[in-house]
Amino acid sequence: MESIDERFWSVDQDILLQQLGTGYDGLTSIEAEKKLDIYGPNSIKAQRSTSSLSLLVSQFTSPIIIILLASALLAFVTSDSIDGLIITSIVLLSSLVGFWQEWMSTNAVEKLVSMIKVTAEVHRDGMNFQIPLEEVVPGDIVLLNAGDIVPGDCVILESKDLFVNEAALTGETLPAEKVAGVVGADAQLSKRTNTVFMGTSVNSGTAKVVVVRTALRTELGKISVRLHVKEPKTEFERGMDRFGSLLMQLTLLFVLVVFAFNVYFQRPILDSFLFALALAVGITPELLPAITSITLAQGARQMAEKKVIIRKLTAIENFGSMNILCSDKTGTITEGEMRVHSTIGPEGTNSEKVLQYAYLNAVFQGGYENPIDTAIINHISFDLDRYIKVDEIPYDFVRKRLSILVAEGTSRLMISKGAVLNLIEVCSSVELENGATVDIEEFRETISSQYNKLSEQGFRTLGVAYKPVDTSSINRSMEKNMQFIGFVVLSDPLKREAKATIETLNSLNVDFKIITGDNRLIAASVGTQLGRKDAKIIVGSEMREMSDDALISQAVQTDIFAEIEPYQKERIILALRKAGHVVGYMGDGINDASAIHAADIGISVDSAVDVAKESAEIVLLEKDLGVLAEGISIGRKSFANTIKYISVTISANFGNMISMAGASLLLWFLPLLPKQILAINFLTDFPATTISTDSVDAELIEHPRRWNTGYIRRFMVVFGIQSTLFDFMTFGVLLLILNSTVDQFRTGWFILSIVTEIAVMLVIRTRQNFLKSRPSKYLILSSLIVLVLAILLPITPLAELLGIVMLPIWTDISLVGLVVAYIVTAELTKMLFYRPDTTKKM
Repeated sequence: MESIDERFWSVDQDILLQQLGTGYDGLTSIEAEKKLDIYGPNSIKAQRSTSSLSLLVSQFTSPIIIILLASALLAFVTSDSIDGLIITSIVLLSSLVGFWQEWMSTNAVEKLVSMIKVTAEVHRDGMNFQIPLEEVVPGDIVLLNAGDIVPGDCVILESKDLFVNEAALTGETLPAEKVAGVVGADAQLSKRTNTVFMGTSVNSGTAKVVVVRTALRTELGKISVRLHVKEPKTEFERGMDRFGSLLMQLTLLFVLVVFAFNVYFQRPILDSFLFALALAVGITPELLPAITSITLAQGARQMAEKKVIIRKLTAIENFGSMNILCSDKTGTITEGEMRVHSTIGPEGTNSEKVLQYAYLNAVFQGGYENPIDTAIINHISFDLDRYIKVDEIPYDFVRKRLSILVAEGTSRLMISKGAVLNLIEVCSSVELENGATVDIEEFRETISSQYNKLSEQGFRTLGVAYKPVDTSSINRSMEKNMQFIGFVVLSDPLKREAKATIETLNSLNVDFKIITGDNRLIAASVGTQLGRKDAKIIVGSEMREMSDDALISQAVQTDIFAEIEPYQKERIILALRKAGHVVGYMGDGINDASAIHAADIGISVDSAVDVAKESAEIVLLEKDLGVLAEGISIGRKSFANTIKYISVTISANFGNMISMAGASLLLWFLPLLPKQILAINFLTDFPATTISTDSVDAELIEHPRRWNTGYIRRFMVVFGIQSTLFDFMTFGVLLLILNSTVDQFRTGWFILSIVTEIAVMLVIRTRQNFLKSRPSKYLILSSLIVLVLAILLPITPLAELLGIVMLPIWTDISLVGLVVAYIVTAELTKMLFYRPDTTKKM
């Protein structure tokens, strides 16, 4: 590594470049590759290992699995090698199934996430390149524009009106101005005006910088190491934690009580211990992590097919729970391709001069590419041979205008283009069609009337102004006494499907709200075109007068927020969240990043500026509300199937384990051998792995739903008790009516447990009549395979190993009758459980 001064911000540029082994022309590709080997990837996030080996090992880290394997080893030592082999085999098979499913889903999701890349523009080999942020190395020369994320701790070599958002590092909400130069060695972080830091973002302006530190050596990296910062858990993850805590308490209670009673009845200690452990395994849905990953990954893959990329799997739950979606109108409900409709002078007539000056401003601006300038450039082409760009004042969200200085021969013009109301504030005169000029005050009302008329028609308008100057550079203080020459009138028509798409969102109980910087008149026009003639509109100036409590009340009732300043977007999102709603926000601009971050679910597009894309949990490959509506349905289906697996498995296991625990205390023998319990658990888990493909009731997709541990607990108790009552009825039939032997009893209950658990799973997987709701083909196929295996098991070589025997014909007939009765009562129990007065609580 190079010897770089620790206080690099106080070092002269030439010396610093020499220390870094670079120059003003940057590194060569070969030099950059060597530095990447030395310094490593430029990331402060730990590189998660998703290798096959690490995933395989993780399957055996559960305390219960470890104890079971230790018990199997104990069985080998005590000469009970067959039981030890069977238990080991079942545990290994269960773990391998979990490994395979999780490995497949993990790799699939990583491939999807890799589609979304945040890049930096570097100068290497004498050319500019876009490279992934992770490949930036110390010594790289990086070009920064508005919207870029700073890729490391860097020193500024050149800058123009550079303002950087350092809130992530310093907590300061206002952008900090940065300039080239040398700063004192003892300067505090916020006073290092010649330095930009990793993780901050460019608010406006441009710069050429040299990267000094990357990854964990940056200021942000040092903080992350000290604090070991973890991402906050989502509601889904918190719900899983609560559910896990409930399971742990139940499992511990079962193990202790059952083991203690069996020892009290002087049964073999090893058998009693293995039986208690088997019960613990039986009540625990040990494939839950794999099933959750599979289900969410399946949802992520389906969304990817709709060009929706999920960057964090657990975000799917919030996506499905979302009931308010906020977005700008450009590209979502409009075509997203600005077109120049006309260019008119102050008097309302077409003006070639306005078009020419707007073109010069658009073609020479050096900031980030934007749809307005693209529209002007694509509309017409002027000969630029006689013009030379001299200087520029970049656009920012306070001035809302952009100015350039161009030279034409010996004369120089400063041309400004921006929001009409902001632009006329710096104008002192108006140029008429005949070339005459009048005082701005004489024409202010006419300009305002033209502006309002165009806005009412839904057009977006920009003002154009200019003034001759005799300097070789310009700055913001020179934006005054300009001459207003007219309007650029832009159209961005609504998408044909916009109205239908919003109706689809409403049918999913998602309220769509528009947040736009356009004025009230344009907003009202858009509302009318969308069928919201009486849409409630709040403008930014009204919001400034509202308290936070007042905004919470008003925001929920508002359809369109107009004339909104960038900082107000975040305030709207937070107000809606405080009102108890799950809020999504979709944006793609610099001024959207804070709102995206504040939302429950941040959404951006692949073409967005880096800072917006990096803040989002979901990225659309196309800016289309239609695919977002489909994504919401897929997200709700994924969440519903995850809850379905938990509800079905835990209720069946809970009932069976109560029955087995009770039977072990009442009977003179263990009702099932430990290896039989593990075999039941393994076989019934196989169909459960296909639940991610199952169909979902329409009512579960129509409404947003959130994790409800209380609902799962009630479901477990109600259906668990129903299962237990039938199990004891089965005990009575087998022992009191059929006089079954111990082996026949165990075989009968073994087969019945498998058959009824699968049958009831098919019944309670839907809230409808189970005959009217068709399971997925994979769920049906896997269920049939296990049912056939269970029925044929007594005639296979495995029967003797598992302690399974052939049953008399009357026992088989009785078991069929019990299964039918079980299915009927399960359907009746389901109808009672989901009756209207109880479903309101779910």
